[in-house]
Amino acid sequence: MNNRSNIIRVLLVDDHAVVRTGYKNLLEDQSNIQIVGEAPSGETACKSYLEQQPDVVIMDLSLPGIGGLEAIRRIRGRDPEAKILVFSMHEDPVFVEQALQAGAKGYIPKSTAAEDMVEAVQKVAKGEVHLSPEIAQRLAVQKTRGSDMPFENLSTREFEIFCLLAEGANVATIAERLSLSYKTVANYSTQIKNKLEVNTTAELARLAIRHGLVQA
Repeated sequence: MNNRSNIIRVLLVDDHAVVRTGYKNLLEDQSNIQIVGEAPSGETACKSYLEQQPDVVIMDLSLPGIGGLEAIRRIRGRDPEAKILVFSMHEDPVFVEQALQAGAKGYIPKSTAAEDMVEAVQKVAKGEVHLSPEIAQRLAVQKTRGSDMPFENLSTREFEIFCLLAEGANVATIAERLSLSYKTVANYSTQIKNKLEVNTTAELARLAIRHGLVQA
């Protein structure tokens, strides 16, 4: 947190301007929170982080361009102390685990109450890990039952490419979005299919749909 004051400086990352405005108004109602920047994509989030050096980044996962997971990875790669709170429509534990693996310090769903977001920002700013109660419960239930999710063996990068493939993006498009070579993405695609025991991208997409990771 900024040592010069008790103000928590926040960067908001969401591709919907109306959503950003709503949460900006909510957070700036708090005397100790200031929005220092807004970003509509993963690329602009990385740039804004370097320019603004916020205390907390509130990051959506569903973003145009490189996406939220890659943005988290890049920001944390440049600043290992970066404090990132994911604020996403995705409530499935696999997204939570992947976000935490990428370097996020907290995760709350977009269905969360306003006061819960304020609490999450304040806790993450202190360096604490914060999961909303419903997210924490989902993770606990999954661990209790034993995971039958086929995605747990995917790395964060593999999971991200898996989601893009499942959404219909081809290898060339993914390579351009993630600033990777075509060959690298093609190799990842093969590794992902091997790990998930599928042979085609269509089978991969059906697997994602079956587990609710993408919409049909």
